[in-house]
Amino acid sequence: MSKRTLALIAASFVAVFYGANYTIAKDVMPHYIEPFGFIVIRVFGAFLLFWGISFLGPKEKIIRKDFLRIALAALFGVGINMLAFFEGLNLTTPINASVLMVTAPILVLVLATIFLKEKIRVLKVLGVLVGLSGALLIILYGTGSPDSATNPTLGNFLVFINAASYACYIIIVKKITQKYHPFTFMKWMYGIGFLFVLPFGFSQLLEIEPNLIPIEGFLKIGYVIVFATFGTYVLNIFAIRELKPTTVAVFIYLQPLLASVFAIGLGKDKLDLIKIIATLLIFVGVYLVTKKPKSLV
Repeated sequence: MSKRTLALIAASFVAVFYGANYTIAKDVMPHYIEPFGFIVIRVFGAFLLFWGISFLGPKEKIIRKDFLRIALAALFGVGINMLAFFEGLNLTTPINASVLMVTAPILVLVLATIFLKEKIRVLKVLGVLVGLSGALLIILYGTGSPDSATNPTLGNFLVFINAASYACYIIIVKKITQKYHPFTFMKWMYGIGFLFVLPFGFSQLLEIEPNLIPIEGFLKIGYVIVFATFGTYVLNIFAIRELKPTTVAVFIYLQPLLASVFAIGLGKDKLDLIKIIATLLIFVGVYLVTKKPKSLV
């Protein structure tokens, strides 16, 4: 089996792990752990795993001035990103959350145009408008089933904030990942990120009653830490080394489909016309934004 085939399999597993995470994480919140308390556990668990695996990478020293960029990456990639996502997922449905996450590539391109001076094209502008219209449709009207969504409008908005925060993280982290080995960077980012999320989740952490959490609950918590956080990044590293970044990025578009399959299969969510229309609008928007312009003859 070729390295490219293995890389495609790795990228596929990343999409599967993320797709299942929407339903699995929601099963834990707020039954066993409140969202912010869960984030503290998730970040600390990933922090320990990344520090453990960092010994397999090269010994590198972070230059002092680079710690500010790593701190900003931790703020947007761990702090705001995860806190907004888990609180949003707690209030909305798995399908709504997964559909809104697909706006991240569109937002990345908007920020790249502003900060990295990428050329503005008519198709990109049209794609951004179409994609954001789908996101707004979900935020305003994607209420979902009342049993799984206690405040879908606020929840959808927070998931959108999460996608925007992740887009900022991608722009901020671009230079750092080219300068340091991923294991070196990630262990520091999660260490600083833990300091960001601890004040928000500390009180909820103290409210956890481990004796009331069944084995199934602990397994789901473990899944979020090991597979949906640590595992996805390790697999992505391998995929990015063997594939073009644009090829790897395409796999994020599988998340709504996979999240829907898991959520509907487990009876945690249901499809409706609003979600279908919003999904189509977002996919069309992403296609227009990422479409390469035709070469001039």
